[in-house]
Amino acid sequence: MFKPIILTIFAFFGISNIAIAQSDLAQEVGIIFGPTTFQSDFGERNNFDTNVGNNGFGIGIVHFINFSANNNRESFFTEHFKVRSELSFNHTKLEHFGEWVENEKRKNLVQHLRAMHGTSTLVNLGAQLEFSPFMKIHDFENTIGSFSPYISLGFQVSYYNTKVSSRLGQLGLPLTTYPKYLTPSDGRQFGFSSENGVVLSATLGAGVHYKLTTMSDLMFEVRYQGYNSDWIDGLNPNKDIYKENKSNDSQVWFNAGYIYYLEF
Repeated sequence: MFKPIILTIFAFFGISNIAIAQSDLAQEVGIIFGPTTFQSDFGERNNFDTNVGNNGFGIGIVHFINFSANNNRESFFTEHFKVRSELSFNHTKLEHFGEWVENEKRKNLVQHLRAMHGTSTLVNLGAQLEFSPFMKIHDFENTIGSFSPYISLGFQVSYYNTKVSSRLGQLGLPLTTYPKYLTPSDGRQFGFSSENGVVLSATLGAGVHYKLTTMSDLMFEVRYQGYNSDWIDGLNPNKDIYKENKSNDSQVWFNAGYIYYLEF
């Protein structure tokens, strides 16, 4: 399963290097890191305890193609847009939270949910288009201490590995598994699955660049990532029966980063 990811990575960076070598573009590289929160079938959706409890951490390397720095013909696109490529990793621990597990009167009825837990690990490769609406890139680069807010839109290909288990014992038995997860779902024997695979996702972010020095920036960003699968967390109850679980998995990443300008 790793082979397609590795080949995609080499192809992606190979094409990028060829395109840059044949053009007059500036480059920036950096590192990003920060906490993530996962929205999935673990816990109650739109619940504060779920959003706080099902959190993890991500780290990544980023590369920017800057159309402005070496371009003498200014245009709206070159002065307000950058292309950002990214290779990142994140890991999240998952538990059930919310009304059904916190209500003291119902604890004896939901001991299966309270005992269920899991992990989700993702390796992501993708690209985003950043748009800075308020400040020209040239002006930002020449003004130490300035801020440049931006929004971004992009896509990613992700390899995921998820594991689901229970403190009561092996899942798949009535004594250890909540009934809704015993029903077959989406080609699986049950509504849970410890598995790995490749998924696609769309990203939408907002952040700000801060000009730290002539050759470096800091960045702060919040980014939503929605996947085209509901198995990223290892749970996917049959949607024909359990309508409350109709949404695919998603996550929000709060990250900070350090960006360095390359000279060639």
